[in-house]
Amino acid sequence: MSRAIYKIKPIVLFSQNYLPMAEINLQRAAVLLVTDRAEPLSLLADGEERVWQMRSPNRILTIPVHIRLVVGGSDRIWKTPPVNRREVLRRDHHTCQYCGSQKQLTLDHVIPRSQGGPHTWDNVVTACAPCNAQKGARTPKQSRMPLQRKPKAPMNPVVAFAEQFWKEQKTEQEV
Repeated sequence: MSRAIYKIKPIVLFSQNYLPMAEINLQRAAVLLVTDRAEPLSLLADGEERVWQMRSPNRILTIPVHIRLVVGGSDRIWKTPPVNRREVLRRDHHTCQYCGSQKQLTLDHVIPRSQGGPHTWDNVVTACAPCNAQKGARTPKQSRMPLQRKPKAPMNPVVAFAEQFWKEQKTEQEV
């Protein structure tokens, strides 16, 4: 079997609580199933889902597209990252939240610190130097510079994956 097949990520891994956690490759899924750390999971009522087969000289392993962990401690604790330049730029996709530019990026407080604005995820955005200078120590409303997106704290990656997974499942059922 070609090694390229191991690179694709067709298997969705669920936690013990049935929360979709991540997509994993066939090799990782096979290890989890063979070591009895995961079990097959069927999301369809009729039980007919796509499966993958891995063959060895003395065994054929059937790997379903959804597997559930049966062992493991509590879910990992995920902390919201600190509000710093690197994390804010990552959240805002290295784009000015006022004009969309990707050059001369700085951080801007939506409600300025001079007006009592906190240094929190909900108040810090990425802004290019010209927009930051034009806005000055004013709010977006005072400076007539609306934000393209409302700032918010980053989401736990497992929760974000779960939301995306269930959206995709819903659209597949509607089709």
